[in-house]
Amino acid sequence: MNLDEYVPLPSLVTKKTLVKRARFPVIDAHNHLDEEFGGGWINKPLASLLALLDDVNVKVFVDLDGSWNEKMLQKHLNHFKQKAPESFKIFGGVDWSKWEEHGNRFPDHAAKRLREQVRWGAEGLKIWKDLGLHIRDAEGKLVQVDDPRLRVIWQTAAELNIPVTMHYGDPVAFFEPLDERNERYEELTAHPEWHVPCPPYPKFEQLTVSFAKLVYENPQTTFIGAHMAGYAENLRWVGKLLDKCPNLYVDISSRIAELGRQPYTARRFFIHYADRILFGLDESPDKIAYQTAYRFLETDDEYFSYAMSLIPPQGRWQIYGLYLPDDVLKKIYYDNAYRALRILQ
Repeated sequence: MNLDEYVPLPSLVTKKTLVKRARFPVIDAHNHLDEEFGGGWINKPLASLLALLDDVNVKVFVDLDGSWNEKMLQKHLNHFKQKAPESFKIFGGVDWSKWEEHGNRFPDHAAKRLREQVRWGAEGLKIWKDLGLHIRDAEGKLVQVDDPRLRVIWQTAAELNIPVTMHYGDPVAFFEPLDERNERYEELTAHPEWHVPCPPYPKFEQLTVSFAKLVYENPQTTFIGAHMAGYAENLRWVGKLLDKCPNLYVDISSRIAELGRQPYTARRFFIHYADRILFGLDESPDKIAYQTAYRFLETDDEYFSYAMSLIPPQGRWQIYGLYLPDDVLKKIYYDNAYRALRILQ
């Protein structure tokens, strides 16, 4: 029998709680609406999307796909923001492909374009993981996450009073050898393009140091560390960075699998840093995915799947609910994003 044929059924008899909608209103601070992420909502009736969000109690949806390029940004602003301004917030981005064209003037060019994007209606800046892994300057040198030449971009974001959501790196296993010891072997075999071993890519530890240095050296800029600041496998490290950098928030997007397999540590972390954590789904609007996330945060259910597939895609383990107090849930679902994103003031 091959490994992909082995799908054992748990014999445990455990409580199963269906959380149809979040207990409190939600700001989904990290999600996507474009075809790239399986949603394709740009081509569907807006009323159906709004109905889905209302059904699961999502009041504000932050769409990060405008950061792909300015054409995409304008398309999403016109389709979502203009038609339902209170329901959608669209983030802009940086077109790194222009670095060769502008040479040493590129950071100033990027800052200028950010100002224009905000003038159009963008309410945040999204930085993708290609910074630190793939982006190269005009001389062909790999650009580090904390490259001092980029400071003008972060200063501009602070001046414009918008947050910077930064996705750097990927799960730790993505940087490790693809062998029998890699806990994401099946996922990386299905998506070999996600594997970023060193060499030729930087070490994971190098990226975490660069990100921490970036946030610390730009205290006037509000950063949102996507995917638990990129290190959900090590909440002690995330906590130390939050202690050191009051300008940093983290979102839980696409990291329920990691958080749910360490329920004691995660629950303590969520309660202690209740003012610094944002809700995010990162799976395109999906009713079952929202309900699974709510079940994780609100219930004390044990040993349940974080995904609908028979073989969980991110690793062969189950998760446990955190059963968070109401005051913590309110902050994570809504209040922290209200403050960090500065989108409803």
